[in-house]
Amino acid sequence: MTARTRRTPAPRTPATRTLTALAAALVLSLTSSSVSTAAPRAAAPPAVERLTGTLPDGAAWIADVPENWNGTLIVFSHGFGVTVPQNAPREAVRLRLLEEGYALTGSSYDVSETLWALESAERDQVATIAAVTDRIGEPTRTLSVGQSMGGLVNARLARSGAGGIDGALGLCGLVAGANDLHTYQLDAEYTIARLLLPHTPVKLVDFASEAEGATTGRQLTDAVVAAQKTPEGRARIALAAAYLNLPTWAPGKDRPAAGDWEAQQAQQYEWLAQGVLNRVEPARHHVEKALGGNNSGNKGVDYARVLANSQHAPLVKALYRKAGLDLRADLRNLTSHADIAADPAAVAAGERTSSAGRGLAVPLLDIHTVADDLVPVEQESRFADRVRASGDAALLRQAYVERQGHCAFTTAETVAALHALESRLDSGRWGASATPGALQTAALALGLDGAAYVPYRPADLTIGPRR
Repeated sequence: MTARTRRTPAPRTPATRTLTALAAALVLSLTSSSVSTAAPRAAAPPAVERLTGTLPDGAAWIADVPENWNGTLIVFSHGFGVTVPQNAPREAVRLRLLEEGYALTGSSYDVSETLWALESAERDQVATIAAVTDRIGEPTRTLSVGQSMGGLVNARLARSGAGGIDGALGLCGLVAGANDLHTYQLDAEYTIARLLLPHTPVKLVDFASEAEGATTGRQLTDAVVAAQKTPEGRARIALAAAYLNLPTWAPGKDRPAAGDWEAQQAQQYEWLAQGVLNRVEPARHHVEKALGGNNSGNKGVDYARVLANSQHAPLVKALYRKAGLDLRADLRNLTSHADIAADPAAVAAGERTSSAGRGLAVPLLDIHTVADDLVPVEQESRFADRVRASGDAALLRQAYVERQGHCAFTTAETVAALHALESRLDSGRWGASATPGALQTAALALGLDGAAYVPYRPADLTIGPRR
């Protein structure tokens, strides 16, 4: 393609898409919502032009433009730890979207100083849109899609509407922001250190390097593994897991029954033993480096009050009773020794650069798995409360997938959600397209890799007030 030109987009109306989906649905079995093991249908790949470039701050970008471009440009915001540009959450999604005629782009962000690139990410994504548009011409529509940390970037774009964004799709987004993330993580880490390693120095904040964070992750994880062997240890692990907003449904396991406290705790332990702390502790270094200091503290926190607001409080109380432990004594212990102070400048930087804020400028559809260990689904409740308080609740929809894991979406679930967002933009209202039933039907009608959209309402995020 030559600069500032593009092929005429093929018409794609909501009615056409709906009729196609309904026709396909007639030949599908809808009796199961589990992920299908059948291979996606084979299709001849479209001819695609790959474009690349570098932004003034050193961030790289890529774009894939299919010969049958439908006029929509999607800018994808990747998650934490990625150092190269990506333009889709995974390869199967990229290929499907190209087949449907979407142009895809995305940047690496400026990760030269820290992997927590929220200072530059929104700016780099907007600059990428401009650079790609200069090469291929003006799109008829621009959509933002973001995953995990990129879901926070995506929510910031939806708040500002920068880059001519018309609508946004968030995938397992860290929409509560960096300050909330570090606050509830600190509560859990402090609980493990205080109750399971009372005589061992454990550094919890102000990491000078990834290696320091990794050392802390190993200390905390080893303490959890040792404590799981006793009833007392299991009760205290459950208390820490409640503060971490950790799901009670782990990968490869059947969901525990309501009231089966031992099974629920065992599955929380599985998440911890599999290394969730070993992932979040080194990452804390990058966030602190980006914000200029520690953005979380626990001075003045009443840990009994925090637990009282947790959906997992009945689990914790049941295990403490079974172990013969005094829960009130442990909570007093935590409260009386809480002395970690946050750096006010870092907190302010987190609010400025690493928060989704409150309002929305364009429609945003967020989807989340119901059992996410790294970005708990309860973050969606926190974010929805803020959007509601801003008066922009009509622009936000949230939908949930019955599955364990972080960003564990099928291609069908992702594409169906994108189509639902487009339906909102076409019609000017959400209507039924973003309901669990409609998303499930639309996803299965794609004939790809299954879907598990369900009606669901996440609990409130367990997080205590700070001074």
